[in-house]
Amino acid sequence: MGLLDGTTQASYYNSDNSANYGNYQFVTLDHVISGFMVAYVGEGKIINKVNRSDVQFHAMRAVQELSYDVLRSFKSQEIEVPNTLSMILPQDYVNYIKIVRVGTDGLERPLYPARKTSSPFAVSQISDGSYEFADTDMDAVADDLVEQTPSNTSESFESQTPVDYQLYDINYSSDIEISTEGRRYGLEPEHAQINGSYFIDNLRGLIKFSSALAGETITLHYVSDGLGTDAEMVVHKFCEEACYKHIAYAVLSTKSNIPEYIVQRYKREKFAETRKAKIRLSNIKIEEFTQVLKGMGKQIK
Repeated sequence: MGLLDGTTQASYYNSDNSANYGNYQFVTLDHVISGFMVAYVGEGKIINKVNRSDVQFHAMRAVQELSYDVLRSFKSQEIEVPNTLSMILPQDYVNYIKIVRVGTDGLERPLYPARKTSSPFAVSQISDGSYEFADTDMDAVADDLVEQTPSNTSESFESQTPVDYQLYDINYSSDIEISTEGRRYGLEPEHAQINGSYFIDNLRGLIKFSSALAGETITLHYVSDGLGTDAEMVVHKFCEEACYKHIAYAVLSTKSNIPEYIVQRYKREKFAETRKAKIRLSNIKIEEFTQVLKGMGKQIK
């Protein structure tokens, strides 16, 4: 017995390609585009004529928008922090969820961003303090500022040594130990732990780590826009209809000869299908929900 994509059960379970496991829950972006052209475009249909390239553009935009809030296109990338104390942001990176240090026990320990530093453009200066210029656009005129890399700010941040802020057992018989009481009050989160800290330089596409993290295993959990390689551009089947409505509304709203009531109709349908997909993908199971409610009713003794 085979599936609709032509895959037999034997070829699926006996395949050495683990990348195909579970892929039946998704459809490719090309499948969505072809399906839209069949269902929505043609004589007597809602869209009389449209170029496939236009549909492809709106389909990619639909995947982008749906990836942020509905498809939840979350990814993670693990590296060992090199001596440069830098990590290149992933190609499909949009925003970070969290950055953690992985211990020898495999558990994740959160890192906190260094909020009081930056990665400025450091101007290279010569001995008398004047700025250094270079010919970077090959016009035989040295009129472009030379950047000093790394900047003094970045170098100082990367070389910082973490401070071990320990909780003290207060012995009120000692005036010296009493003086340590309350010293953690108001402490910045990135300084209240010894896991290290980081700074994201979005302009240069890098994450800078403090020196304590050199050689450590770091995992970046981030939001993707869903537009990676051809193999990665897939849509969950729960969200397929929402993708069609996104494309239809985008195409209709850009045409000048479409009545406004039809445009508004597809706008409403787009939002309705998006809400439906979000509920389906929320993955709420009645047994788990019931267990949570039972737990809320327990008395703490």
